[in-house]
Amino acid sequence: MSSSPSPTYRTLSGFFLPLAIQAASQALSYPLVAMVASRGPGGPVNLAGLAQSNTVMFFLGMFAISSVTTGMVYAKTREGYQKFRLMIRATGLVIIGIQAVLCIPAVSHLLFGRIIGLPPSIEQPAQITLISCLPLQFLFFFRIPYFVVMYVGRATAKASMATIARIILTAMLSPLFCIVGLVGPIWAVVCLTIPVALEALVSGIFAVPFIRSLEPCREKPPGVKEIFIFNIPLSVGGYFLVASAIILAAFIARAPDPDRILPIYYLALGLVNPMSFAATRIQAVVIAFPPQSLQERRTLRFSLAAGALLGMLPLIFTLPGLAELYYVKLQKLDLADLGLVRMTAVSLIFFPLSVAIRAQSEGLAAWLKKPTTVLTGHGMFLITIVVAGFTLLMLGTPGQVIGAVGLTLGSLASSATMRLLLMRAKERAFPVGQTTTSLGQIR
Repeated sequence: MSSSPSPTYRTLSGFFLPLAIQAASQALSYPLVAMVASRGPGGPVNLAGLAQSNTVMFFLGMFAISSVTTGMVYAKTREGYQKFRLMIRATGLVIIGIQAVLCIPAVSHLLFGRIIGLPPSIEQPAQITLISCLPLQFLFFFRIPYFVVMYVGRATAKASMATIARIILTAMLSPLFCIVGLVGPIWAVVCLTIPVALEALVSGIFAVPFIRSLEPCREKPPGVKEIFIFNIPLSVGGYFLVASAIILAAFIARAPDPDRILPIYYLALGLVNPMSFAATRIQAVVIAFPPQSLQERRTLRFSLAAGALLGMLPLIFTLPGLAELYYVKLQKLDLADLGLVRMTAVSLIFFPLSVAIRAQSEGLAAWLKKPTTVLTGHGMFLITIVVAGFTLLMLGTPGQVIGAVGLTLGSLASSATMRLLLMRAKERAFPVGQTTTSLGQIR
């Protein structure tokens, strides 16, 4: 393959910005509907319960999230797209079945009450929202092929439009639900689901011309089994990441004053998570604009700058006036806890930066078709979370600090592990086949 000049930072920014907006918009839906959950009986504990059920749902749905990378590798031809779509939707049905089993009362109590150790006040809303999230899980799997085919067509701006429409509708519905009295954890899930259904519909319409423009495969097309096997290490690694969030919650729940600290932690994390999700899109940037060698640092420098900026943005809501408006008036936080939520937000400032660094390493590994390297890195993330959480808990560290330190150290350890494994490949910076949306970018 012919070489091509390295992309400019402007080119990288143009590709990344729509993806970042899309990812952040997806995550921003949850802080928006938080007001619907927290205004019901029980107040902020409803939000903590909703956050826990969403964490479990994301854990089960990680296969869909990780499959975006797999789709960018395999869905570049008509046959490849069809096989990928079949694989992801069949897997989705299995995942939904597993989630339904977890909704059985005895199993649900074992998960939330025994394993995670949630207090009863948070366990109850977690149980009922996990049931309510079944249609939402279906929609998440259904829309993935549409996003992938637009990424393959480099139409990241168009792909983000459907998500922006989703966030606008969520922003409109959330206060409306509060005004008419449709509040509580179940109505919060309804407020989440309706916009996602619109997003899936609009994405399907936008994706039609890109699906039609896919060319037939000139070689033997990949099979469903091949695509599924490639995605397994990425998915298992993703499961490690989500499991780490559940494990962190278990540590925080065992730290002092969990009924107070967990809602505060999730309120602050609710604004940081959109930035962290945006940072994960650095992976797609690396796949679309692969380096000429492992020594090239362009995308690494880009990830550092993007991650630092993303980490600073949530601090806007700690400013006087905005903090009272968002946390106290909208989220119904006790005014006495405002200082604590500010401290929690500051402690999370390095989390998006660490995610951006990790995502850049993940992108390199995916480009080289080394999904097991990603799996190993994510395994180190999980190990770091457990070690850090246990150590900090034994030292009597406040719960919100356990969460912030654990997340940041986990991502940094994961990235370091992946880079060490990739360095062993020396200069073998070439994939087995074309694995990006930018055909001709790889030499």
